[in-house]
Amino acid sequence: MYFALAAVALFCSLILGVGGSKLVSDLVAVIYPAYMSFKVIDSSDPTDDKQWLTYWVVFGFISIVESCASFLVAWIPFYTPLKIAFFIWLWHPKFLGAGLVYTQVLRPFLLPYVGTTQKKQS
Repeated sequence: MYFALAAVALFCSLILGVGGSKLVSDLVAVIYPAYMSFKVIDSSDPTDDKQWLTYWVVFGFISIVESCASFLVAWIPFYTPLKIAFFIWLWHPKFLGAGLVYTQVLRPFLLPYVGTTQKKQS
């Protein structure tokens, strides 16, 4: 038991030391969602597909905003732990926060632009 805990602590320290907190937050935001996305590709339930597509849309939007506003992010205390908690909330099966963020924030913001694009093409 102690050996396993020491191995996990060593592994976490190594990841944190090599890549820093940004690597840890990126791993949390990508590893489990990517695994679940691979699983739902072969499932017959379309609600799984929608949930993970929604997650990746929200993830992409947050990544773009974060890279554009990196000078502001540096001033936010405890930004990385908050980001990790936020991404867990986005993908956790109990909360499915990505759907909420998409319907409450992204969809109303982007829908007028998508509607005008579709009208021009038809």
